[in-house]
Amino acid sequence: MSAAREALLDRCLAYLQETGFSDLSVREIAAGVGTSHRMLIYHFGTREQLLVAVVERVEAIQRAALADLVSSDGDLAEVGRQFWRRVSDPALAPATRLFFEIYSHALYRRRWTDSFRDAVVAAWAEPLAELLVQRGLDPAEARRRARLGLAAARGLILDLLVTGEREIVDAAGDLLSELLTQPLTATARVLVAE
Repeated sequence: MSAAREALLDRCLAYLQETGFSDLSVREIAAGVGTSHRMLIYHFGTREQLLVAVVERVEAIQRAALADLVSSDGDLAEVGRQFWRRVSDPALAPATRLFFEIYSHALYRRRWTDSFRDAVVAAWAEPLAELLVQRGLDPAEARRRARLGLAAARGLILDLLVTGEREIVDAAGDLLSELLTQPLTATARVLVAE
């Protein structure tokens, strides 16, 4: 990725965080970030491809933040709670709404969502499973918990965006962190082995 494209993407992300732009045209986005619509098209292709690039950048920033939290040997449930607070921060709401908007287009397999579809689960599930394996879980169980955690956290974020019920959704996020990091019980070990 060129330095010019990176800088433009950073400006688009900053503009999104400030005002949101999922309903804006390429010309309106360009005006908001101080460039021409031709430059946006040159670097990103279509409006939709620009939106995907912005969401992919937000997701990469979130994965880096998780890696920073995990780098300590702290309690994994506490790491989960801290990360939940980060991804559910109201300041991220415009980017999160855009994420779910693109996700809905990916459900219909729009061609411009190909890169998004390829990474939306794998880019998170694999590192989460690896983290759980590093903390002592069996790889198969780590993959199951990572996938459950990813799906449940996204559901909770969507719930928060729709309802605005911060207290109950935060409590559910805390519970999710506790459940995902608990050691397997003897019964659960037998069920997983079967």
